[in-house]
Amino acid sequence: MRLIPLAAVLLMSTATAALAQPASPPISEPPYAALVPPSPPGQQGRAERNVLAAQERIARIDPQLGSVIALDPTAIAQAQRVDRAGPRGPLAGLPVLIKDNIESAGPLPTTAGSLALAGNVTGRDAPLVARMKAAGLVVVGKTNLSEWANIRSSHSISGWSAVGGQTRNPFALDRNPCGSSSGSGAAVAAGLTRMAIGTETDGSITCPAAINGIVGLKPTVGLVSRTHIIPISESQDTAGPMTASVREAALLLTVIAGSDPADRATREADARKRDYAANLRADALRGQRIGVMRFASGFGTDEPFEAALRTLKAQGATLVEIKKFDEGQMGVNEFQVLLTELKAGLNDYLKGSPANIPVRSLADVIAFNNAQAAREMPLFGQKTFLQAEKTKGLSDPAYRKARAASFQAAGPNGIDRLLKQYGVVALVGPTMPPTWKIDAVNGDQISGGGAGSLAAVSGYPHLTVPMGFVKGLPVGLSFIGPKWSEERLLGLGFAYEQARGPLPGPLFFRSIEESPAIAPLLKR
Repeated sequence: MRLIPLAAVLLMSTATAALAQPASPPISEPPYAALVPPSPPGQQGRAERNVLAAQERIARIDPQLGSVIALDPTAIAQAQRVDRAGPRGPLAGLPVLIKDNIESAGPLPTTAGSLALAGNVTGRDAPLVARMKAAGLVVVGKTNLSEWANIRSSHSISGWSAVGGQTRNPFALDRNPCGSSSGSGAAVAAGLTRMAIGTETDGSITCPAAINGIVGLKPTVGLVSRTHIIPISESQDTAGPMTASVREAALLLTVIAGSDPADRATREADARKRDYAANLRADALRGQRIGVMRFASGFGTDEPFEAALRTLKAQGATLVEIKKFDEGQMGVNEFQVLLTELKAGLNDYLKGSPANIPVRSLADVIAFNNAQAAREMPLFGQKTFLQAEKTKGLSDPAYRKARAASFQAAGPNGIDRLLKQYGVVALVGPTMPPTWKIDAVNGDQISGGGAGSLAAVSGYPHLTVPMGFVKGLPVGLSFIGPKWSEERLLGLGFAYEQARGPLPGPLFFRSIEESPAIAPLLKR
């Protein structure tokens, strides 16, 4: 979770010469044919070669980033099975990383970054992982995250966990990757893989995607199964793609979307899902009315945002200014909902884990953290956990009232009303400010935030696409729409991405102040 209320003003190795070049090609269309050329008889197959290449990139680049919390030792065997099976679709044989709150079969634990779950080896694939493997994708490892998906404390450092340490932003290694899907964002930006899975409660896909300069899609809650994913909120949790291009996000969403009998929120998913890549068109913006969320803009992004608006207009979109929106008590009510649902959901997950773990409830986790404070809480505490433990359950009238009020404010009286009132098909705005420095003393120092909480609280989809840079640091353009509007948002985002053109990848500066564009300005 990376909760940003709408109203908020909110050891390098010496052998790093190779890191002076971008670790990945410019973000554009994936060259699948070039990536996996045919194999001569008797030699390694495409999938196996792709996995070996990804493992090499991780070994060479990731020591500076800390984005991968563990490599999957079954990856080569997965790839060999794919090679034996032959072609299955556009993503078959490609490597993917998953956030370490998502279960996968094999010897790796699912830890949520907590030492309390270091032994949480469940031996089962989350349904979304099973769908990826069935499509021929190969899970090469798990990514670091903000511990417990950033819900343990409001004074946390995004991208830090007791298991994985601190993940860093590849554009400037002293800067934050945002969270809680920190490792997924940093890994894709650095070119370790072109695709990863993140999860979001409020901002945890879209913030790290924007801040690391990649594409991120938070789907409609209920489009993708949450079974065997360590939960925060029944109302707001979802997994989603974090990728190097919009087309890859569309392809990956097509694979992972679908109903799951164990997750009642997904009962409509099979009927609602589409082939999200089938109708991507470069001219999709032509004739579309787009709402410009001036009430959720600023925070240092004005120049790239105005450039993005000019691109949208040049592609035939009609831009409609939306200057005001009052979120009221949405943020306050949302927090009460998250506290209550966290205790209920986490208790159920921990109680049901087949692994031999020392914690079976939120109260157990709190006690574990207290007993292991030197390792678990050296930088920040667990105030939010303590608040959640005091909640009274899902039948509490105060919780039910807060959930109804927050959803009404974000959905029917928020996104839905804005779309109808202004006659627009989608809303756009800057996703987040450029990244802030990692600060072990003060925690996250965020200078503002866009309208992502509207999509998070309502459960509606939110796509972010890279729109440029602020002094060398990436920022993203948000596309927000009504429930089940992923196909339209991906189409609009694709058309924008094509018109915008390629953007440079990261150069792994130790600090952005060392970049050639800024360093001379700091000298006398």
